[in-house]
Amino acid sequence: MEERGDPVTHLSEQACWDHLAQQELGRLVTRVGDVLDIFPVNFVVDAETIVFRTAEGSKLTELTINDEVLFEADDHTERDAWSVVVRGTAHRLETGAEIEAADALPLKPWIPTLKFNYVRIKAHALSGRAFSRDEEPDRGGVQPY
Repeated sequence: MEERGDPVTHLSEQACWDHLAQQELGRLVTRVGDVLDIFPVNFVVDAETIVFRTAEGSKLTELTINDEVLFEADDHTERDAWSVVVRGTAHRLETGAEIEAADALPLKPWIPTLKFNYVRIKAHALSGRAFSRDEEPDRGGVQPY
């Protein structure tokens, strides 16, 4: 029987940012009281922060009530996969200079809707994993603990 290496690799902080920079779609998790919500958002990485655009609505309201968020992005091929989770705080960009800088980013809505609000997530912690995809190992025999 062929020995396989560990199919899970923990990513360094820089590797997490590198993977995030290659992706355009992620999921924002908000919490207000006991209610958790998750929203798909398209985004860009800017100076080790995450920036996305949004319209007025529940996402922006929830971020105003509680700025602590989780953000997750991932991707896969037939051979490998990765996932990065960001724990951080989100704030709406409000000054003219902030908005002007965000307007210069390569960030356009995926759907034809007007989204005038920019939000920046500042990471407090990142965790990421890369996965090698392969056939399931033999299920017979003694399982390691």
